[in-house]
Amino acid sequence: MARSLVLDGESLVAPGEIRQAARRFVAPKPGDLIVAEAELAISLDVSIRQFKSGVEPSAIIERLTDALHQLRRRFHPDVWDAIVPIAQSHPVAHYLHQDPLTRWSFEKPRGYSGDARLLDFIYGRPEIEDAVASSSDLGRTIYAYTRNASSSVAVRERRDILARRVDEIASARPGSTEVLAIASGHLREAPLSRALGTGAIKRWVALDQDPMSVGTVALDFAGTSVEAVNGSVKSVLGGRHALGMFDFVYAAGLYDYLPDAVAVKLTRKCIGMLKPGGTFLFANFSPETDVDGYMETFMNWALLLRSEREMGSIASESVTGTDAKVSVWSGSNRSVVYCEIERKP
Repeated sequence: MARSLVLDGESLVAPGEIRQAARRFVAPKPGDLIVAEAELAISLDVSIRQFKSGVEPSAIIERLTDALHQLRRRFHPDVWDAIVPIAQSHPVAHYLHQDPLTRWSFEKPRGYSGDARLLDFIYGRPEIEDAVASSSDLGRTIYAYTRNASSSVAVRERRDILARRVDEIASARPGSTEVLAIASGHLREAPLSRALGTGAIKRWVALDQDPMSVGTVALDFAGTSVEAVNGSVKSVLGGRHALGMFDFVYAAGLYDYLPDAVAVKLTRKCIGMLKPGGTFLFANFSPETDVDGYMETFMNWALLLRSEREMGSIASESVTGTDAKVSVWSGSNRSVVYCEIERKP
């Protein structure tokens, strides 16, 4: 089954752009496709034999994940794109998709990659406990591994970083702090915020293009200062929302899907919504993540990976003519890169 990128017409990412944005200017080497197909076939066949012989699942996936990572890194993007469908249609997928996290990502019940329920699997939220419990023994064993893979650890750290940053900003502006989350998902960082719990947040706007996520946020945070808004990158750039000005704006899981030109436009828009002294933070999966091959094949989760340098370039182009301070850093395991832009008072 070939990969697909299903969109709602609002995200501004056209099919094929995620990989096209990463294309090199050199052609694949002659014979590389044959070599890559052969190496992939060997790795997949070894994996299925190991599953059938009862090898510890975590050892199987660790070896397979590393093999896919090396293939993705070594070969031209065109070669990698050609072998991804081979992996996805291989019988070993039957074993891997017993993991509820891998299966949800691959099937995309909400129509797009990286949706809020997928993140709930990564967070280990109570809302997904039934789905995990109803999985096979093998599926639960694989899930215990995938929810603790480097990418999953980085996503949980990202959530914690956002909550801490909100609290740091709110401590300097108690009672008047206004926050905007773009592509908020289920806003799982908010329950970790002490400032929200103590009423130190004046307004926390959670904007997302998925009506199911918007509804979940509205229900979960009823009676708090959180406001759920249905909107997208396109609607934000088009000025369809009278959102106001904010002390903190962030986009945690969005830039992985935005080509550079759109990323710059959105960054400029977000900077324009900052109060003096306000901060915009955006994050992106890094080329240093070691599970990218598994994500793109068996999870059908294609990402536009960016390095610290590339994140800095987006920021530099975005702050032209603006008095701002830019900081770029990587998370603990370097799977996610962060960029923070502070508008000078």
